[in-house]
Amino acid sequence: MDLNADLGEGFGTWTLTDDDALLAVVTSANVACGFHAGDASVMRRVCDAAAAGGVRIGAQVSYRDLAGFGRRAMDVPAAELAAEIAYQIGALRVFAEAAGSTVSYVKPHGALYNRTVRDDEQAAAVIEGIRLAGGSPAVLGLPGSRLLAHAASARLVPVEEAFADRAYTPEGTLVPRGEAGAVVHDPDEVVRRSVGMAVERTVTGADGSRVPVVARSLCVHGDTPGAADLARRVRAALEEAGVTIRAFT
Repeated sequence: MDLNADLGEGFGTWTLTDDDALLAVVTSANVACGFHAGDASVMRRVCDAAAAGGVRIGAQVSYRDLAGFGRRAMDVPAAELAAEIAYQIGALRVFAEAAGSTVSYVKPHGALYNRTVRDDEQAAAVIEGIRLAGGSPAVLGLPGSRLLAHAASARLVPVEEAFADRAYTPEGTLVPRGEAGAVVHDPDEVVRRSVGMAVERTVTGADGSRVPVVARSLCVHGDTPGAADLARRVRAALEEAGVTIRAFT
């Protein structure tokens, strides 16, 4: 199982994620590319640290929404969205390659991630942006999403992802953040759910049902209070359960 976390979510003098501590735990780093968080200095610093630690670098692309942290619903024309996706990947690639690494994968953030689960046009635009940026990065997304379907059609490697600290609907999608119980705050429960998804390939849904979850990567959110300690606990529990932790790329 791959462990990924959202990193580089600072901007100027404002910081959010404990990048160095998380990079010591995860195998893949979803680096904010400046549209929902992050800036040139932050991207450069995180890429340098990730490359030095052997952590894979991924572009976490978003709607252009710094004020809303990329979590507000937006209607962006497909051609414009594709260009903005390519722009973000290109910006991160400069710093990844300068650090001796590369952008191994792309993962949408926030509202864009959720939109591409069901929206064919927006999902296709994200994939078009990835192709426009060049290379053949993998695409990280929710199992069964339109995003991963379009990635496969474009001959990009689709990688299914699960979430350690998010509640699931009976259909296997994420409970919207605006709803009660969308985020699991109990560290012990987060650890239990992580092991269950990795070993048993199921998770308890918000309605109490057992929801199938088949994933190659597990996300531990970097903006959660105590995220680094929680990530360490998740990794230790997975390894104790016999799960090998390694990057999917």
